[in-house]
Amino acid sequence: MILYWSLILAFSILLYVLLDGFDLGVGMLFGLTRDETRRRHMLAAVSPLWDGNETWLIVAGVVLWGAFSVAYSLLVSAFYVPVMLMLAGLIFRGVAFEFRGRARRTRAIWDVGFVLGSLVAAFMQGAMVGALVKGLPVVNGRFTGDVMTWCSSFSALCGVALCAGYALLGASWVVRKCEADARDAAYRAIAPLLLVMLVLLIVLFFHALHENLAIMHRWLDRPYLFLVPLIALCAIVGTLMGVRRRRDDQPFLMIVLLFICAYAMLAISFWPYMVPFSLTVAAAASPHASLAFMFWGEGLFIYPLMLGYTAYSYHVFKGKVDLTSGHY
Repeated sequence: MILYWSLILAFSILLYVLLDGFDLGVGMLFGLTRDETRRRHMLAAVSPLWDGNETWLIVAGVVLWGAFSVAYSLLVSAFYVPVMLMLAGLIFRGVAFEFRGRARRTRAIWDVGFVLGSLVAAFMQGAMVGALVKGLPVVNGRFTGDVMTWCSSFSALCGVALCAGYALLGASWVVRKCEADARDAAYRAIAPLLLVMLVLLIVLFFHALHENLAIMHRWLDRPYLFLVPLIALCAIVGTLMGVRRRRDDQPFLMIVLLFICAYAMLAISFWPYMVPFSLTVAAAASPHASLAFMFWGEGLFIYPLMLGYTAYSYHVFKGKVDLTSGHY
């Protein structure tokens, strides 16, 4: 049961990062253009999907709360401020989605809200990951820091790196879904965003290595694990080739693969810790009776239903966006 729910939690977080990541990225890129037609194309590319994408954040939170209650209480105590700011950003951008389509005199306000909400949500997610990697003060399974312990130069740099990564994912989604100027502008943005993200990741890697050299031994003791960064390198090459040859689907698929590799590298570096070097997955797990009870509802019925719904919604809204058909 512990392994099962660990995989469910890991997969839910990965799905959220990939699916909501591209629409948060589109939200950030939205602020870089004032062309209304291009903006309408960008919104049309994510409008049918964004609210379903955010559902996976709720799923991850529920699984963490029910299956790993010790970790949930610790992380909520440590990340109260960034979680509240992230949720505020997500709520405000959700309102902006609907309001800007109706507003006339106040449209500029909702445009700013859409961009700012996307930026704040993405930055806070990266900052929380950075704080986890850096390490939280934990004694006997309890968080012993204060409300701002999560905030450091390393976590801030992680926040910026995730913003760049989401913007890259968003640009590749626009390439996949849009035509004309919106697609061309997104093509031009992919290579610079990829470079920025790679530079930030290299800086973060060496910073983390300096903080905890023991992580490297996990890789050196198992040389076959270096296959993961090798696949990531192939994904980078595939992205650039897709941009050069103007293959609209290839950049998005390659960047998704790059994100999966980065996620896998993070997991390899810290498994079996849920809170690095403080709380293991086994120690964080709820009693077996709770895990088994959740299995018959969430695990056996609701989770597969959500996967099916997500796959079906992406099938329904496949292909390029068409502004002539009005609202999605």
